[in-house]
Amino acid sequence: MSVRPLSDRILVKRLDEEEKTKGGIIIPDTAKEKPQQGKVVSVGDGKLLDNGTRIKPGVTPGETILFGKYAGTEIKLDGEEYLILREDDIFGVIG
Repeated sequence: MSVRPLSDRILVKRLDEEEKTKGGIIIPDTAKEKPQQGKVVSVGDGKLLDNGTRIKPGVTPGETILFGKYAGTEIKLDGEEYLILREDDIFGVIG
């Protein structure tokens, strides 16, 4: 199934969090925090301004981004978990 977000929304696949700490301690599933990094899967057309012009999103599919811990809305598509964010929720692009 292909999904194209609307307006300034962005579809993101969270990156997996590490299973171990740097010291080698294994982290159980209940103690893991949600990752704050993800890969952009799809982007909308951009934000529509009051004068009718659109501002294109600053990210493109395939880029790795940083976002807030509680940002966006979690959705499930074809058994995979995704996150839909507004462009304002993105802190930066990695790499």
